[in-house]
Amino acid sequence: MDIAFNRSERPTLGVEIEVQVVDETGALVTDTAATKILAELGPEPGFKHELLECTIEVITDVCPTVSAIRRELREKLDLLIKVASNHNYRIICSGTHPFSAWADQTVSPDPRYHRLIEDCQWTARRLLIFGVHTHVGLKTGEEAIAVGNSLATFIPHFLALSTSSPFWQGRDSGLASIRSKVFESLPTAGLPYSMANWGQFQRFMRTLIGAGSIRSIREVWWDIRPHPGFGTLELRICDGIPTLDELCSVVALSQCLVVWLADRYNAGLDMFEHQAWTIRDNKWRAARYGLDAEIIRDEEGNVMALRRSIGDLVERLTPTAERLGCLEELKGIHTIMDRGTSATRQREVYQQTGDLSKVVDLLVEEMKTGSPSPLPDSDLIGGLVSHGSPLPGETGR
Repeated sequence: MDIAFNRSERPTLGVEIEVQVVDETGALVTDTAATKILAELGPEPGFKHELLECTIEVITDVCPTVSAIRRELREKLDLLIKVASNHNYRIICSGTHPFSAWADQTVSPDPRYHRLIEDCQWTARRLLIFGVHTHVGLKTGEEAIAVGNSLATFIPHFLALSTSSPFWQGRDSGLASIRSKVFESLPTAGLPYSMANWGQFQRFMRTLIGAGSIRSIREVWWDIRPHPGFGTLELRICDGIPTLDELCSVVALSQCLVVWLADRYNAGLDMFEHQAWTIRDNKWRAARYGLDAEIIRDEEGNVMALRRSIGDLVERLTPTAERLGCLEELKGIHTIMDRGTSATRQREVYQQTGDLSKVVDLLVEEMKTGSPSPLPDSDLIGGLVSHGSPLPGETGR
């Protein structure tokens, strides 16, 4: 099998957002909401079905800059919010819904998703999860493999900055991102394999397609994957991000880091790479503790605060951001660390109100305004690490 990588001459950008459709009570809709909304949108580009009818994927065109991504997404999201309101629906974006159950949902009509459920059964049916995917253009498949191998070192950074799924079916999971752990149950999801070169990636694809395990690259759902058709490296690790401000900062980090690593590769410099077991453990740490995680920094087992590592990375990428015209958005990473991610903000609201529908109201408002809610007048600021909803008889705290 020969897989051509469609060369991108510039580090162009593309973003895909999986948004949730909720009703006036805050629950995920269980009817054919996506079908109705998409029918009203008609030929409007950039909107499509996802696995479930409570989800719509919002897709940008190929964009040259982060500011272009912001403009296009604001227009698309405003339109979607308006059309959804015609049906008494509301729109949010977070890694999971705070309380709705996967067993109550309706599967979308796309035959691809029915095949997925037939193949994967329970692991697919419970995919009531929502993410953000960013694409950055690269020139060759070899470049995509080398940069992807190195980018895996930074999976905890992206996951922690986007954590927005602390709740699962009405209970606090105790994690900052339960979504990332649910998604890993699919047979071709989770951490990417480290590939020696583009040829080995093609052999991998040939094996799985030949065995009938997958039908195309679209069924390889790694946290990071090359996208040959688009000529991009796709970062898929992020939880759904509820505000445009935070999203654009993460997109800027994606573009700057991919470009910076590609520059190192093309200059023949050493690339940043961890062993697979270190990457796996660091991903878990970010999923559990979010920005308050300590990550393994070297193969001797030394650790460092993830916040410090992210801050160092932003400083290192500043010249690249200036060149790409996204320095303001990249500096927004500091704002995320100062305010706390959506996981923290959701827990703040729940601890204040004891009402998960109020958490949904927060997400609705943040989607509309594009900015995180301000700090509350309480001590609940920054990293709010939860122990999760306990089981009867549970001890330990």
